[in-house]
Amino acid sequence: MALDAAQHGFAQTVAALRLRSWKLGADQAMEVIDQFSETDFTHIVDDRADVHVSSRDGRFYLGYFPNGRPGGADEDWVTGEGWVIAVTGTANVPGYRIAFGTDTPAEIVADVVARILSTSRPL
Repeated sequence: MALDAAQHGFAQTVAALRLRSWKLGADQAMEVIDQFSETDFTHIVDDRADVHVSSRDGRFYLGYFPNGRPGGADEDWVTGEGWVIAVTGTANVPGYRIAFGTDTPAEIVADVVARILSTSRPL
């Protein structure tokens, strides 16, 4: 069935959708990685070229997996993860974990990381 764009109501529906362009594509991972100073964070690049960053106190972790996070046969769900951010909680407050897919724009991940880092305070 062909769609007649001139048909009454269709043009109004398209206008109502308010179509937009959205940021897509993985971009440059360094937009994220460059936010971590060697003074406060450790950086490790493993044999798969995955990047691991952790705070010196061990409570913050960021993993970058350009080809997806490896997982065994029972863990297929991890293979689409390109970024993992985890903050360990305390005895009284639970921590959290955030994951983004391999195609998530690095600029978006960088914004999330910047926001998390802005909440960190030295004890």
